[in-house]
Amino acid sequence: MATGWAGDTAVQDQIDATVDDAVKRARSQMKQGPGLTHCEECEQPIPEARRKAVPGVRLCVACQAAADSEASAHSGYNRRGSKDSQLR
Repeated sequence: MATGWAGDTAVQDQIDATVDDAVKRARSQMKQGPGLTHCEECEQPIPEARRKAVPGVRLCVACQAAADSEASAHSGYNRRGSKDSQLR
């Protein structure tokens, strides 16, 4: 398959790099160590099941959902855009 100036695996390399970046970003945001018993934002108790499931948890479910939606508003574009995506 002819791809012009790009190598045969350029598209897959771009996809792999984007996924690798997302995994690294998610891992860097994970908390470590003991979690809190009460949310650091709203002071509501964090259920024991959540504390066991999420190591280092610091927020209740409601506050975590709000933080996640705020974080997703600032990401989502591909910094390694292909030539075709730059021409649109």
